[in-house]
Amino acid sequence: MGQPITVVEKPTATPGIVRFEINRSLTGMGHERYRSAAEATGQRPPDELARRLFERGGVEAVHIFSNIITVDLAPGADGSGLLEVIQGLFIHYRPGVLPPTDEELAAAADAG
Repeated sequence: MGQPITVVEKPTATPGIVRFEINRSLTGMGHERYRSAAEATGQRPPDELARRLFERGGVEAVHIFSNIITVDLAPGADGSGLLEVIQGLFIHYRPGVLPPTDEELAAAADAG
């Protein structure tokens, strides 16, 4: 469930900086800057994306402005796999993971 994000990697003139443009805005007109996963404490999409990028490893900082994501790579790291992390931000059920049935959802609603 969920839709993949369309992501285009854009070239940069600075080694160690990777930039992506996506087909939706994550921050509106605000800037979000994260220097560690610990700084991504919120529950909004840019916070979750920053956490996932840091979890992937090799990332020193993440900057998100609207639909542009800029990643500062750690020395010696490359950007492979970052595009896939961004694409999957709104995918809730990965291959091999079954979504809950209607009965399971109803039982969870009754229990809550």
